[in-house]
Amino acid sequence: MQIHTRLAGGVARLVADRQGLPVICFEPPNDQGTKSAEQLAGEVKTLFQKSLDQVKEVAEKALSEAGKGIDMTNSVKEKTDDALIKMNSLMEQVADYEQKLAAARRGGEPDKEKSIGDLFVEDQKVKDFLGSAQPRGRVDMQAKATITSATTDTAGSAGAARVDTRLPGIVAPPDRRMTVRDLITPGRMDGNALEYVKETGFTNNAGMVAEAAAKPQSDIKLALVTTTAKVIAHHSKASRQILDDVAQISSYIDGRLRYGLAFKEEGQLLNGDGTGQNLLGIIPQASAFAAPITLTDPTSIDLMRLAMLQAVLAEYPATGHIMNPIDWAWVETLKDTTGRYIIGNPQGAIAPTLWGLPVVQTQAMAVDKYLTGAFRLGAQIFDRWLARVEIATENEDDFIKNLITMLCEERLALAVYRPEAFVYGDFGRVA
Repeated sequence: MQIHTRLAGGVARLVADRQGLPVICFEPPNDQGTKSAEQLAGEVKTLFQKSLDQVKEVAEKALSEAGKGIDMTNSVKEKTDDALIKMNSLMEQVADYEQKLAAARRGGEPDKEKSIGDLFVEDQKVKDFLGSAQPRGRVDMQAKATITSATTDTAGSAGAARVDTRLPGIVAPPDRRMTVRDLITPGRMDGNALEYVKETGFTNNAGMVAEAAAKPQSDIKLALVTTTAKVIAHHSKASRQILDDVAQISSYIDGRLRYGLAFKEEGQLLNGDGTGQNLLGIIPQASAFAAPITLTDPTSIDLMRLAMLQAVLAEYPATGHIMNPIDWAWVETLKDTTGRYIIGNPQGAIAPTLWGLPVVQTQAMAVDKYLTGAFRLGAQIFDRWLARVEIATENEDDFIKNLITMLCEERLALAVYRPEAFVYGDFGRVA
């Protein structure tokens, strides 16, 4: 018996081998061209279905004869059963092939595995068999799935066994180094209001007096200055589950909230305008720079020295300078006419100083601006509430949702006793 059909330019035949078992044989392809994958799958399915029907017919006929008393050897029965099993297996492979074609029509996977048919045609043993002049006998092929990183339920998928590398902890953004508070005298206060008496005028008539003569009178003018403590605050929410499950997250949130307070505080100490709930910072109250002496083509270094002189003439010797890191880099890279650095030393590790005073660099100071003054004598910070973090679930909605509110806040006041103790100026490099 033999069944044949044309398959992708060639002919496939089902013939019986020397043991009587069905075998699929292929003839070399002709020049009629190739067919699409869908057509090929359909023809393969038809071929196997016809083959299966023929094998079933042979097996049923053999069983019928056995029922009529016609003896059949055990070996023939076993061979017939084996042929049926093999043909059923081929049908399962055809069904799998059709499923993969359907997946490809829907979009498929980017790295599509080769089909059973592709592997069969490319197998070297099959090529040798088809290339022989008179192919006889049979040839088999074992198909093994390629192990890939896929996570779908397909042959060779091993993606579920892949474990990603995770470094411990949380990579946080850089923190600005807060320095302005360290320049100012600290203090504590009671109540909400901060009051202090400030001398606003002094007429000094002290002079030389003759015996029995009247002494001159000097006048002193005092004023009561009042300011109030301001609150800097913010909060964050987190679920009870994440706080319990991730040990680090609680301390991390605590640290970030405290940093947020310090960041806002530094800007307020320098630039707060005093309106609403803002502090009245040092810069809005500082004296504007007015050169006590005239220099020819003064450099940035010269301007800082003149600002120090202005503070000294106000009887408040300066204790430090504040400027933006960009401006300090400008000052450090100034060179003389021979190309040598004036104050900068690329190999030095000395803390930034200028004219014997420390230089504090902060981005809270605007570029091209500077502040020189007697920070310890001219101003003071009063803490009503030190920075603190409180945790609560008092809100009913948060309570029933297992949410926790973390509140971070501080309350402070700033007193600028002598505005003339601070000199605020402009380098004049930026228009």
